[in-house]
Amino acid sequence: MEKIELKIIGLSYSQTQSGAYALVLAEKIGARRLPIIIGGFEAQSIAIELENMKPSRPLTHDLFKSFVESFDVTISEVLIYNLVEGVFYAKIVCQKDGEVVEIDARTSDAIAVGIRAGCPVYTFEHILSSAGIQLEDEIEAEGPGQEEVGEEVAETNELKAVSPDKLEEMLQQAIDQEDYERASEIRDELNKRN
Repeated sequence: MEKIELKIIGLSYSQTQSGAYALVLAEKIGARRLPIIIGGFEAQSIAIELENMKPSRPLTHDLFKSFVESFDVTISEVLIYNLVEGVFYAKIVCQKDGEVVEIDARTSDAIAVGIRAGCPVYTFEHILSSAGIQLEDEIEAEGPGQEEVGEEVAETNELKAVSPDKLEEMLQQAIDQEDYERASEIRDELNKRN
């Protein structure tokens, strides 16, 4: 079976499950999207890496990457290989001394580790055909929903009223408390000012 390469295009609150997030992957060449519901911890870990943030202490996925590198193992790819009753199955494909080893993992964990290793994410056509969605051009052109825009404006206005020194303090506090989503918002506001 031919593998199809995917890229991460978004991470947002899940509209269907409270406390969960939707990780949206897309074909690297093509228009289909593959939404995967993941937990808050994994979403936070993925967001931290996507935003190039460095936590004060290593997260579990950082630890895994450090562990495999310490033993000269190369993480070569993440493969989403099956979908059963709405649950995605993934493997982390590793190599050492020419030997290939596939490690079973939850898809969210595999992707969190994979982005740290800078390796590609693949799936198969049967998974994209059954769980993938293709947005119409008009839906893509509309952008975020009105509710999302309202929340974003409220958060931005709150941070606009804070001094740069206080923002730096809030940023460090958010990182220390491992609230990386909030830290990302604060960092974005600081970047806008610079």
